Amino acid sequence: MDTDTADKTPVTLLGLGDMGTALARAWRAAGHPLTVWNRTPQKAGPLAEEGARVAATQTEAVASADGPVILCLLDDASVDEVLDGADLFGKDLVNLTTSTPAQARRRARWAEKRGARLLDGGIMAVPPMIGRPETGGYILYSGDRALFERHRELLEVPAGAKFVGEDAGHAALHDIALLSAMTGMFAGITHAFALVHEEKDLDRAELASLLVEWLGAMAGSAHEIADQLASGDYTEGVTSNLAMMTAGNDTLLASAEDQSVDPRLLTPYMELMSRRVAQGHGDEGLAGLVTLIRRE
Repeated sequence: MDTDTADKTPVTLLGLGDMGTALARAWRAAGHPLTVWNRTPQKAGPLAEEGARVAATQTEAVASADGPVILCLLDDASVDEVLDGADLFGKDLVNLTTSTPAQARRRARWAEKRGARLLDGGIMAVPPMIGRPETGGYILYSGDRALFERHRELLEVPAGAKFVGEDAGHAALHDIALLSAMTGMFAGITHAFALVHEEKDLDRAELASLLVEWLGAMAGSAHEIADQLASGDYTEGVTSNLAMMTAGNDTLLASAEDQSVDPRLLTPYMELMSRRVAQGHGDEGLAGLVTLIRRE
């Protein structure tokens, strides 16, 4: 551990769940003076042994903060509960509590009314990735750009720091968008393994390697969709159009039936594709499907 803390920014951290504890240890390992508070005091014990100062109350922790106050709590309501009665005037708040975009925007207005500056964050990592840059984890930030630049060096200690906009809700929005895409990917992986589940002589590890390679190659289509949405031309650069993909869906569904697999993880998306083709857009790529699931 780096014990030379003279030129290191102090950190105050509220919340010592698995993620909060991982963040705390990363900042301590980098030599930052650390003050912590947790609703259950026992969780602070190991960090106290590692050199952190433990505040008796959250109000004391905030009042004594000489650097940013990091919030890593259960949910948005917990932020209200924990900071109720705390004097936030002049404080720099970094909210890493999972929230919705709307909650993040309300939180920014809430902080401004109390004389505080706020960054909202979305953590794209699990606790074992924190403090280990080789794992590729990062944290998204949005809100006060000047505040982000002021504390960039500190924020880059636990994981990569990516600023995604001055709209306070954009970190949460990026977070939810990325997690939603991940959920869809997991659905496809689940379906793939269900197809082979009864095939006793099929190597699951080999299939896993093929899935990783194939999905990685296909992920690049996100750039094509982004370009088409920006231009408004959903046929631009299309190599496999909706008409072709929709025709191929019959084979996917027939194979699922043959393998005794419920296709419910695939059919909602396939139905969107068929509807777009029926509307006369079979020459498009996937970007046009965005218009079908938007609620105007």
